[in-house]
Amino acid sequence: MEIKNQEMHRVAVTAIIYKDGKYLITKRAPNKKRFPNKWTVPGGGLETDDYINDKPSTKAGQWYYTIEKTLRREVKEEVNVEIDKPQYLLDLTFISDEGVPCIVLSYYANYVSGEIKLDEDSVEYKWVSLSEAKNYDLIDGIWEEIEMVDKILKK
Repeated sequence: MEIKNQEMHRVAVTAIIYKDGKYLITKRAPNKKRFPNKWTVPGGGLETDDYINDKPSTKAGQWYYTIEKTLRREVKEEVNVEIDKPQYLLDLTFISDEGVPCIVLSYYANYVSGEIKLDEDSVEYKWVSLSEAKNYDLIDGIWEEIEMVDKILKK
């Protein structure tokens, strides 16, 4: 597999959102290039606009909390809900079909408010328990991440 640029990575974030012992999953639209019609959790890519228009946090021109800001923006755009403070779960790396190295930072967060309203990237949503999640055609690894969160929350 050819890697196009070893210096550049695409960074994405995902949120396993929980409420009353259930987890929010969404079904990707059939026109999506990657994983059409598969079930997943809300998330998306880091964009320069997530920080560049804000005042830097440090004198050196750096920004704090950009990943959290991106995650909150993606969750709001994709499912129209607010979440509490995201907690880091894990990171995942892979090489895309186009040869671009990708890093996905997975978080979990409690649902705070909002009525679910899907954007054009998704066609359906469900609140599911861990055992119910097994009945959905999830993107590889999503069920295992939900299971990790379920164990954390039950401790």
